[in-house]
Amino acid sequence: MAFHFRRLPGWYLSFSSGRYRLPHFSSLLSVFRFSTINGIPDSSINDPSFHQTHNRCNVDERRVLTELSDLFQLSHMNTTIPLYPYKESYPVKQIESRDVDEFLLPEEKLRGIFLQKLRGRTAIENALSNVSVELSIDLIAKVVDRGNLGGEAMVLFFNWAIKQPGIPRDAHSYYIIIRALGRRKFFEFMIQVLHDMVKDGVKPNLETVSAVMDSFIRARRVHKALDMFENLEEFGLTPDTESLNVLLLCLCRRTHVGAANSLFNAVGGKIKFNCVTYNIMVSGWSKLGRVSEMERTVKAMIADGFTPDCSTFSYLIEGLGRAGQIDDAVEILDHMKEKGCIPDTRVYNAMISNFISTQNFDECKKYYKALLESNFDPDLHTYTKLISAFLKSQQVADALEIFEEMLIQGIVPPTGSLTSFIEPLCSYGPPHAAMMIYKKARKFGCQISLNAYKLLLKRLSRFGKSGMLLNLWDEMQESGHTSDMEVYEYVINGLCNIGHLENAVHVMEEALRKGFCPSKIVCSKLNNKLLAANDVDKAYKLFLKIKDARRNENALRYWRCNGWHF
Repeated sequence: MAFHFRRLPGWYLSFSSGRYRLPHFSSLLSVFRFSTINGIPDSSINDPSFHQTHNRCNVDERRVLTELSDLFQLSHMNTTIPLYPYKESYPVKQIESRDVDEFLLPEEKLRGIFLQKLRGRTAIENALSNVSVELSIDLIAKVVDRGNLGGEAMVLFFNWAIKQPGIPRDAHSYYIIIRALGRRKFFEFMIQVLHDMVKDGVKPNLETVSAVMDSFIRARRVHKALDMFENLEEFGLTPDTESLNVLLLCLCRRTHVGAANSLFNAVGGKIKFNCVTYNIMVSGWSKLGRVSEMERTVKAMIADGFTPDCSTFSYLIEGLGRAGQIDDAVEILDHMKEKGCIPDTRVYNAMISNFISTQNFDECKKYYKALLESNFDPDLHTYTKLISAFLKSQQVADALEIFEEMLIQGIVPPTGSLTSFIEPLCSYGPPHAAMMIYKKARKFGCQISLNAYKLLLKRLSRFGKSGMLLNLWDEMQESGHTSDMEVYEYVINGLCNIGHLENAVHVMEEALRKGFCPSKIVCSKLNNKLLAANDVDKAYKLFLKIKDARRNENALRYWRCNGWHF
């Protein structure tokens, strides 16, 4: 029986002549001179036309494996030849499969779909549907309000979300996407969504119209807002008194009082004004301190049959204060009382603001007490202005007293206001007063921001209050805030200042394990402290860890600068 062998590739023949020579392989090579390739005689290989045709074809890996399996009578689909000897005693390493989405927030999972560069709306919608999140209107707002999605991606996501069960197709849902598009100046997509809203049978409300107009005005496209007001009929609305007040309020709030006044004069007699319309115009001139324009608007208001109310007088008092006419503001307040118009909280707040601007704190306390004796109670605006003014003038005792009264009245300051109270206290003097505000606020259930915690940690670190610093750090983590590099630097610096080097080393190692590499100043300070304490071994070990962390940090920075993100 004659055996015909197929010619093997050249790389395999070179393999046979090396160190790993297969048994009896030289005898096989002698036969290859008389073999054929797919029925082609060996003599025809020398033909130039054959090489010209054969070189056009690339060597297929599957064809090579097929030839090898036919030669050695093996099945390359089911049999694998290990590179190293395999022993059954070797443990097989099982790799756990963990989803990357496990570490992401729900809104980040949905925004991440658009980072995959999927092609086609259907592919993107299918990928969004496969994300395991509980969709809600609040989650939709988080997706479109944050991140860096483009206008087309935001509209595509909203159109998919509005079709999901449990998501209402109402004016509030459309308001969320319109406001988000307007904030990022995607005006074409904003108007497109507004038209789609009307096509779907959802009538825009004044809140939606206000978001559209305010977006144009904030971008200094006042003419677009005016055109929007004139073309309200396209969206099922009419340019009436309420829509006019919305546009005037947006213009005055963005200090476009001249444009608001031109519109006010242009539509006079065509659209009926009300008391709110005149108050909006008075407030606009009040922000600029234009006393003559305020008086003219009030006279027109009275001539139109409207009586000035507390809002009108509060705007007048603020405008006079900005113009430096404090005595005239006091006369207006007395005139109110003579006419039987009882001043409310807004009027007293305006008087307090005027005397704060002149640093006359005695008069501030006087009108604050008058407000307490009246039928009205102070509001958050009253307390915030007084506390901020006292802290700025370093009258800490008065500020703490007002702060405690505010908490007793049940008025909880927002996170930003509380941070603004702590910040000046951490810029002068010991941290005792700042810690008092922090403890009282935490006792009454106020939410403390991460910036406020950082301010307190930095101040405690500077004064070497290690016990309070560590307790505050624990409370920060209990409140849900995670430590970043600044927090670790403040803690390490504070521990170094009082000589707690063992704890400082532990905190440094924890920061390095979490991927944070403190600054060279903090690392050098701890290293010098260890060397001064004659603990050379610990200093050297810590130096090696910091060196590795610094190298990894530089590598990550290089990768990210070149677009190689994780």
